[in-house]
Amino acid sequence: MAFQMSQFFFVSIAVFLFFFLQNSFAIETTLEERHHLVQTSSLLPSSSCSSSTEGPNRKASLDVIHKHGPCSQLNSNGKANYVETHSDLLNHDKERINYIHSKLSSSSSSNNNNKMKEIELDSSSSSTNLPAKSGDLIGSGNYYVVLGLGTPKKDLSLAFDTGSDLTWTQCQPCATFCYNQTEEIFDPSKSTTYSNITCTSPDCTQLLSATGIKPGCSKSTQACIYGIQYGDRSFSVGYFSHEQLTITPTDTVDNFLFGCGQDNEGLFNGIAGLLGLGRDPISFVQQTSQKYDKTFSYCLPSTSSEVGHLTFGTTDKNEVSYTQSPTHSDGNSFYYLDIVGISVGGTQLPISSSLFSSGGAIIDSGTVITWLPPTVYASLRDSFKEGMSKYPNASAFSILDTCYDLSGTEVVSIPKVNFLLGGGVTVELVGSGILYVVSLKQVCLAFAANGADSDLTIFGNVQQRTLEVVYDVGGGRIGFGSNGCE
Repeated sequence: MAFQMSQFFFVSIAVFLFFFLQNSFAIETTLEERHHLVQTSSLLPSSSCSSSTEGPNRKASLDVIHKHGPCSQLNSNGKANYVETHSDLLNHDKERINYIHSKLSSSSSSNNNNKMKEIELDSSSSSTNLPAKSGDLIGSGNYYVVLGLGTPKKDLSLAFDTGSDLTWTQCQPCATFCYNQTEEIFDPSKSTTYSNITCTSPDCTQLLSATGIKPGCSKSTQACIYGIQYGDRSFSVGYFSHEQLTITPTDTVDNFLFGCGQDNEGLFNGIAGLLGLGRDPISFVQQTSQKYDKTFSYCLPSTSSEVGHLTFGTTDKNEVSYTQSPTHSDGNSFYYLDIVGISVGGTQLPISSSLFSSGGAIIDSGTVITWLPPTVYASLRDSFKEGMSKYPNASAFSILDTCYDLSGTEVVSIPKVNFLLGGGVTVELVGSGILYVVSLKQVCLAFAANGADSDLTIFGNVQQRTLEVVYDVGGGRIGFGSNGCE
């Protein structure tokens, strides 16, 4: 009898352990499915650049570099040593989205009622009118690439922006003004492939749709004069021209239309200009449609101490899921998304998809954080707080109202945030795509609320980190894949 009791006891213990371990495994699996376990130290950029040479071979690809990280050369020569603080960056972001909202609103569909500022390149040029409008820079972005311009080519650091169309750079002789930039300013007189565009050329007339500003004309040379202005009155004015653009040593674009800036003023901070990746006919995407089939992709790195990529042409990245990009007839060049819902910690938020469709949604490389309808943001924030309840709160920072002190935490459990898109596509954000890190004592939810539920939702670049984002412009779709920077 004693033997039987002992046998029964050990069997019972074995059964108990089996079910205990099974349930423990289930709990751990559920936690992994609902949360990211992230080393807090990995949320901060390194003091040195950690560029990787590994990864797929991409033919027409450029390194993507954060302007203020250790991989950036923009501040290396002392010519441009301004570095934005976190507060500056977020304040600029707020003004950028205000500018985008105003640009898309019916009340701001025309700039004709704005006070006009006249800018002349020289006495022989007709003036180019630029609207004086409040707001902040819409064209600088946070990331840049290096392209070659001219023959022989000169390497230039250009911010790339999916919300802009015109590509431009500062040019000698800087007839009116050039701000400080890192590289030597481009001199068209030293290039054998440079040529101005005339005022009567059809190319000149395309400027109005791309910039919203009627082009000017040089009275003496009949050269076409462009003008483009951003939200804070930063602007560039110069000659609309043709030039050879070098993507890689073996990949060039002849007769590329670009702005050769003679009067450039504003918060451009070291970059030589801007690469426009919008949908207008003069954008890089449309000008190179025969070469790259209206397709480009990029990956923004997880921190500013790492390097991503901007690739032109069909991606070789596997497991990219595509969602159709809604078309709009409002004349802007933004890329729209069909967002139907958001899940936090594995549970879909109890919100209607109409909250996204009423105002529309775009994906934007130049906006930092994601801006949501207030009703959506409140639901996301409350659900996120529940998943972060074990971590001490920190004070709000700038426009970010949900922050935590993770300075005493080695590994943080972050509720997963997934965006649900049309066509059944789910975009899972990585840990660094959910949080904005001011310091480990102040780690904040990287989302903010718009002024009204009817305002445009903007999917920002923090949320895009490490994703392979593919723009199939010809096919009218946008793709998302994981681990895009590898």
